[in-house]
Amino acid sequence: MEIPFNAAADRNKEVIGDALAKYLANATTVLEIGSGTGQHANYLCRRFDHLQWQVTDQRANLDGLRAAIAQSACENILLPFELEVSVYDVSDKHYSFIYSANTAHIMGIEEVGSMFEVVSSSMAPDGIFALYGPFKENGQHNSEGNTAFDRTLRSEDPKMGIRDIADLQEMAGAGSLALLKQIAMPSNNRLLLWKNS
Repeated sequence: MEIPFNAAADRNKEVIGDALAKYLANATTVLEIGSGTGQHANYLCRRFDHLQWQVTDQRANLDGLRAAIAQSACENILLPFELEVSVYDVSDKHYSFIYSANTAHIMGIEEVGSMFEVVSSSMAPDGIFALYGPFKENGQHNSEGNTAFDRTLRSEDPKMGIRDIADLQEMAGAGSLALLKQIAMPSNNRLLLWKNS
């Protein structure tokens, strides 16, 4: 099977690793929601080799993800499992760090709410949730490029679109998560970090 590859994931993996370094240094177990090609997991697990990283994705993407993880031969990446946020059967396992990149804008808004429910029920008491991607603030995009990207997403599927941080905050608050930090990233993206409040 051809190993999936995403050029953007390859470009941004190192800068994401730099931004998360001090948080991942204190983590032990990671749940990644929507691992996609597995490139972030592969890079971050090699850089932070103390982590046990659980990759997940929707069923349609699992074969490619499994192939990528098998090729990486990274011993601290756990075998992928299927995770559909709207039907996730929460396990007893709690993770010290939860990570998701470029997912919120391709989910419907109800699914984004479901993702926060998964996070709040799966996070250890002192855990952190990091969400990477493009976001709006107070209804405004932070670049012409993101404005155009949002328009393209909504033309492909009206359920998709760049999410406003205020809406995410409301969802996070419903699960007792408090915004810890916003980190500006290249290409008009951000890392949003929440913790248990």
